[in-house]
Amino acid sequence: MRSEPTPFEGGPMDGRVLPILLGPTGHPPKWYEIPVPAPDGGAPTVLLYERVPAGYSKRLGLQKGWKYRHAPTGTKPKPRWPWTKPPRP
Repeated sequence: MRSEPTPFEGGPMDGRVLPILLGPTGHPPKWYEIPVPAPDGGAPTVLLYERVPAGYSKRLGLQKGWKYRHAPTGTKPKPRWPWTKPPRP
């Protein structure tokens, strides 16, 4: 499997770079979860990071790669399929 060094931005992992495994399309996963064990042995806290573009080249506007940005809410959005009904208020 191929991996790519990917930087993290925001949250406790700010400034760190970890090797992240790439999927079959050559992209890292859309969301990256890091479980942090509780000091008292309770349930672990999960840090959630979302994949965003790392930047774009000046001349052609091509994407330079990926980075992970901290999602402070800690929840992933649910997938919305085109055939599902809209949520009720």
